[in-house]
Amino acid sequence: MSEVREHGGDAKVETAPSWQPLTAVERRVAGVLVEKAKTTPDSYPLSLNGLVTGCNQKSNRSPQMGLSGEDVEEVLESLREKGAVGVVQGSGRVTKYRHYMRDWLGVEGHGLAVVTELLLRGPQTIGELRGRAARMADIADLGVLRPILKELISKGLVVPLSVEGRGQVVTHGLYPERELERVRAEHGNSAPVPGESASPHPLPERIAPVADTRPVLTGIENSETKDVQQLRGEVAQLRQELASLRQDVEDLRKQLSDRS
Repeated sequence: MSEVREHGGDAKVETAPSWQPLTAVERRVAGVLVEKAKTTPDSYPLSLNGLVTGCNQKSNRSPQMGLSGEDVEEVLESLREKGAVGVVQGSGRVTKYRHYMRDWLGVEGHGLAVVTELLLRGPQTIGELRGRAARMADIADLGVLRPILKELISKGLVVPLSVEGRGQVVTHGLYPERELERVRAEHGNSAPVPGESASPHPLPERIAPVADTRPVLTGIENSETKDVQQLRGEVAQLRQELASLRQDVEDLRKQLSDRS
């Protein structure tokens, strides 16, 4: 794969996307490199120590990790072989590292910010994703985010874990196959896989019907029941988003306290 040597990122070499599944630590290292390039460009490319610190920081990370320099060095070599990162010579002959994720994934700008946030935090609602990715790219509202997600889903870079709508949960598509199956199972596997029918393995015909012992609802009662279920789901989602925001605020307070 052709590499992009420009630090500023304006000029680029057009290459076909060559992404492939990554391990959890590979995803963390790659995500940190993209994040720091966007949020702290003055300190990018990153030294090994800076990269270790970024991987292990408490805020904007899930799950928390405690990686050593050796762990990160080993993963950097793997990512270099895959063409996702590269080495540059910093000042004072300090080895530094940069990413090539824009070309490796075949996305940039808003799309790259969205995938990066998913690499750093894993599954999350689209509301949480919009707010978090906005620190790397301006995503004003869900109306802006949805077409971005649609394109990323078509590329296989984003995987929906629940049905569309407020509170939809999505994740990235860079999991190894078995890990993705586990993630789907944890979220009920309720979202269809893009390009597949809702029932990829149809049931055999002539299966005896199971008697339905549930009370029959009238049209009005059925409609009211669905409305109540939807409202309960939205309330639960709002509580989840509030808890996440509280955690973000607490993490920020800790960072400010550490600096003072």
